[in-house]
Amino acid sequence: MRQELQSLPKTLAEDVARNLVMVARLLDEDPEAAYGYSRVALRLASRVAAVREAAGFAAYANQKYGEALAEFRAARRMTGSVELWPVMADCERGLGRPEKALDMAGASEVHKLDKAGQVEMRLVAAGARRDMGQLDAAIVTLQSPELASHSVQSWTARLRYAYADALLAAGREREAREWFAKTVESDRDGSTDASDRLAELDGVEFMDALNEDEDQGETDSGSGVERASAEDGDED
Repeated sequence: MRQELQSLPKTLAEDVARNLVMVARLLDEDPEAAYGYSRVALRLASRVAAVREAAGFAAYANQKYGEALAEFRAARRMTGSVELWPVMADCERGLGRPEKALDMAGASEVHKLDKAGQVEMRLVAAGARRDMGQLDAAIVTLQSPELASHSVQSWTARLRYAYADALLAAGREREAREWFAKTVESDRDGSTDASDRLAELDGVEFMDALNEDEDQGETDSGSGVERASAEDGDED
């Protein structure tokens, strides 16, 4: 990104860089604010591929799928890279065009992706199948060497989670439980709610200790009011 910004005058490059840093910092916790910074960067340097890509991800995070797709396409034209192919396909899903996403999953560009990109494309394709009500096909789509591998990669938890969720949607609860458990084992940074889903399947309910204490306090206060009323009645 820094190399791309070198094509700009120094002061302008610094301004664009600051906005891109804010996009990266806020994308997960405050997508709307990240989107605002991305629009500033886009206004300053629309001919820089990294800016178009950042604008695409900010729009995507705000479910502005048409806008995101346009930015991703622009970035791809500038760089010639296929790296954004899976997220572009997912934008097609967001626009209500799962058939187009499936067409992209079968395109030659997929073979140029690295392993992580290919797994991402598989996830998008399975999601498109589910969008079309094809649960069994979604399950088959996710069945792959990557799913069966004992090696834990950055995408392992998400792949296992998607498979477990599809199994559960298909009514295959026992298998779903097994794969939610495998997801928990591989989800080192807590990127999924697999542990909650597993507990739900096991019938485990969690009580919020803080809320329980508050409820108890309200009960005690209520009892005090009742006692006071009773004592007032005795005096009368």
